[in-house]
Amino acid sequence: MKHHDGEPRPAPGPLRYAQCWEDADVLLEALDVQPGDVCLSIASAGDNSLALLTRNPSRVVALDRSEEQLHCLALRIAAYRHLEHAQLLELVGSRPSARRRSLFERCRPDLTAAAAGFWEQRWADVERWGIGGVGRFEAYLRLFRRWLLPCIHGSATVQALLRAGTAESRWRFYAQRWNTRRWRWLIRMFFSRSMMQRLGRDPAFFRYMDGDLAGHVEARIAHALQDLDPAENPYLHWILTGRHGEVLPLALRPQHFDTIRANLDRLELRCQSLEDFAGGGDRVDACNLSNVFEYMSAADHEYTYGRLLACTRPGARLAYWNMLVPREAPASLRGRIEPIAPGTSARLHAQARAFFYSRFVVEVVR
Repeated sequence: MKHHDGEPRPAPGPLRYAQCWEDADVLLEALDVQPGDVCLSIASAGDNSLALLTRNPSRVVALDRSEEQLHCLALRIAAYRHLEHAQLLELVGSRPSARRRSLFERCRPDLTAAAAGFWEQRWADVERWGIGGVGRFEAYLRLFRRWLLPCIHGSATVQALLRAGTAESRWRFYAQRWNTRRWRWLIRMFFSRSMMQRLGRDPAFFRYMDGDLAGHVEARIAHALQDLDPAENPYLHWILTGRHGEVLPLALRPQHFDTIRANLDRLELRCQSLEDFAGGGDRVDACNLSNVFEYMSAADHEYTYGRLLACTRPGARLAYWNMLVPREAPASLRGRIEPIAPGTSARLHAQARAFFYSRFVVEVVR
């Protein structure tokens, strides 16, 4: 398939992400969804589309060009319908479990044949890691956790990092115990562009990327381990331990379970491009766009952004992430949007516990 400007678009294929690696708490504050709003959400694995249901919108259209990503969301929807909260956590992989097969069978009647077959093909991995552990990116992080991290830090040091402490104690621990020369070498090697392109992320992600990827990741990890509290970071818990334990992303927290379950009928799954959605007549109040613009050329970004503006209502908010591809409202369209209150995007980015991105952009449609 081609971009608007004729360049190849990343094709659907093996599952990229089995969970969302963008902080839903930050996303929901940015979008400020009100009861009755219509939301557009890049589906990915579905966690953040489900999180939007906690704000009682009238509809959430979860969009993805990858059927595999939508199969992830479909199973989550079935799990919210048919399982209790603790069982959902077992199936996802947040907690250990010896009964994921029986939990899956309770969800199977809600799945299409294609979705059920997708999960059957990955069942050995689901048994070991849960449905949140079977994506390409999660396998990359697992390689880091199982084979490389133990060469630098033992389990006692990892557990010490994840214990609650003061800001002063975190900075001291990082400087004295964690940030060794071997640790810095490991980060530079493992999160290099060549390694991540080979094992971690779709090569199309790097088409428009410029800059020092490993250096960026090193700085963002330092921020997550010092400025933020590792004890309260579900994404860091998964990276370092392979599960969330008691520290959960928003959509998996017990206080939101009943609300999400009650609102599942408001969630609509579509295997569709942003451009096709924008031309379909829907009008939306909030857009969770993940980091979709980083996969586009500047020309294609301008085209897609303009199409999106045509399907948003005045006052609608657009939220999206940058890593090393700078994207914001194109110059030709800036008269049709306004930034959110000064400093808000930077503040939200600074508190995001899913820490890989360099920038969080929130814009409001005039």
